[in-house]
Amino acid sequence: MAIRNENEKLVLRGLRGATTCEANTAASIEAAVKELVSELVKRNHLTPPDIVSVTFSVTSDINACFPAAIARCQKGWENIALLDCQQMAVEGDLTLCIRILVVAWISSDHSPQHPYLQKAALLRPDRSLLQ
Repeated sequence: MAIRNENEKLVLRGLRGATTCEANTAASIEAAVKELVSELVKRNHLTPPDIVSVTFSVTSDINACFPAAIARCQKGWENIALLDCQQMAVEGDLTLCIRILVVAWISSDHSPQHPYLQKAALLRPDRSLLQ
């Protein structure tokens, strides 16, 4: 357990989320990644020093750009460990889907929030509503 200040204890957590993009274009992927990252950061009250690593996985129909390269452009994210990989292909899976796994320190009294946006809300209806 880490301590942000003398009154706040932090725990290491895995934060999940997903979204979809409109098309396999750099602009569409960029918009989707920015929205997903922004929502995950906001819901979990994260700052760059809180984030240990971020892994993006994408469905095989996404290859126009790297989601991690987009995330790395965020202020303070230059030194965060970022990785892209391809999601395993499963017949009938959601298309144009970007998933995220963030390992981060969060307040021990904060319930982790996992945003599932756009069509990815179908993957986890229990986590798809704005909280």
